Amino acid sequence: MSLQHSSAITRAVGRAAVVAVAAVLMSSCSSDDPAQAKERQRDFCTKLGTWQDTAHAPATGASDADAGDGQSVRSREFDNIELAGHAVIEASKRLDRASLEHGGADIVDDTVNAVGGDIGAEGRAVSYCDSSGFETLVGSAG
Repeated sequence: MSLQHSSAITRAVGRAAVVAVAAVLMSSCSSDDPAQAKERQRDFCTKLGTWQDTAHAPATGASDADAGDGQSVRSREFDNIELAGHAVIEASKRLDRASLEHGGADIVDDTVNAVGGDIGAEGRAVSYCDSSGFETLVGSAG
């Protein structure tokens, strides 16, 4: 009987540990901490601004290319735009997980669509930054 009792205690302790770990993980994703929420918003808006600067920068002409054909420059520019787009999408996912959206907007969809070239979605993402107090980190859309 003591073996069964010991086994039941072990299972109960194991369940309690799982519940405790889940609670810690959930609390770390919570937007209850205003400083952490502002940091996530600032991170998103910084990355959105970087993507905008990269995506909307004038393309480097062929005369600036080392090889003379412009391919290496365009390839690097495309890589930079792609990396900046990926970074801002990941930042939007962190905002979404922390429930830091405003007015029912879907910040992930807007960000993905903005990176895909949707000016309206870019405007909504920029508006998010404006309403979060980080308007200086982004450019106007349009």
